[in-house]
Amino acid sequence: MSYTTSLLSKKTRIIALFITVFSLLTFKSFAYDPTEADTLKKVETVAETEKKEGFDAGKLITEHIGDAHEWHLWGEGEHAVAIPLPIIIYNKNKGLHVFLSNKLEGGEVYKGYKLEENKIVEAEEGMIGSTDEVENAATGNTNNIIDLSITKNVMSLLISAFLLLWIFLSVAKTYKSRVGQAPKGLQSFVEPLVIFVRDDVAKTSIGPKYEKFMPYLLTVFFFIFINNLMGLIPIFPGGANLTGNIAVCAVLACFTLVIIFANSNGHYWRHIFAMPGVPAWVLIILTPIELLGVVLRPFVLMIRLFANITAGHIIALAFFSLIFIFGEMSTGAGFGVAVLSVAFTVFMGFLELLVAFLQAYVFTLLSAMYFGAAIEEGHHDHDEHHAHDGAHSAAQIDIV
Repeated sequence: MSYTTSLLSKKTRIIALFITVFSLLTFKSFAYDPTEADTLKKVETVAETEKKEGFDAGKLITEHIGDAHEWHLWGEGEHAVAIPLPIIIYNKNKGLHVFLSNKLEGGEVYKGYKLEENKIVEAEEGMIGSTDEVENAATGNTNNIIDLSITKNVMSLLISAFLLLWIFLSVAKTYKSRVGQAPKGLQSFVEPLVIFVRDDVAKTSIGPKYEKFMPYLLTVFFFIFINNLMGLIPIFPGGANLTGNIAVCAVLACFTLVIIFANSNGHYWRHIFAMPGVPAWVLIILTPIELLGVVLRPFVLMIRLFANITAGHIIALAFFSLIFIFGEMSTGAGFGVAVLSVAFTVFMGFLELLVAFLQAYVFTLLSAMYFGAAIEEGHHDHDEHHAHDGAHSAAQIDIV
């Protein structure tokens, strides 16, 4: 645990140091001068404005860690190559529409819809321009839209689900055909992880009733681990930030919370509402805190998983962005920073391999600990059990 804490503290210092340097490098100050030049700037086109702004590191990072309606492969702008994904929209007034996301490329309007900041909004056919009326028409109404589209994260979820099924069905088939034999192939990789979750996580945290929770613990461990690894692969089918999506982490946390409530016993709730040995006037303050803690514990898992995975991607992309930021200053500075940026990016990649396993382990371990606390027997039952064992041992000693 001290080694893990040291790694996490080092990672925290790296994050803090980089955010400071990155903020200083990307910060720009503008002095307002009410001259004719300001008037001319207001009528510049969007393309000229983007050209003058140069490289936007924040936009690059946001696009890579966020969700999207297409799976970007390589290139930028007109030269970008991406896999279009299905857009499924139910409109209360227009009904159901299904089409591919490439119909909305470049701000195009299709079937009365337009893509604005990665959100599908209603727009009128042919209204493509730069006036305020068109801007308002293209971004104004999303109240009638129910977006059921297969986004990048949804597709990544389906791919990881297929991988999980393929892995475990293949391993199960191998077990049936090689009964009593040494592990082989994929089985030799999966078996140590299964034994690790069973012996070092479930048994130690839950106790004798651990088997009931093993299906969920194994599923959540391998789901997080595989998606963490896929997020580190820069090419299709990797590159999605699924476990860095707050909604996915929230669903996993809700599953843990539901299992806690479904399996908790009377002793667990008595400890929450009326902790033994605590005065009644203290319970007025302590009980609400305990109730809040029950709900917050799983959501702490959500924030920990989301923050660690997202921070890792942001740091790697930010180090990479330094090459282009310094490159705009001068070509020599860009090449000089490239050496350090690539080195730090590679280092963060190896560190993220450890974090990919560590976050899956931490989420599974803490879930198991919460399950163990929910099904723990009361101290009174334990005392009676130990007293019975002690009397039995004493009787044996007397006989001897």
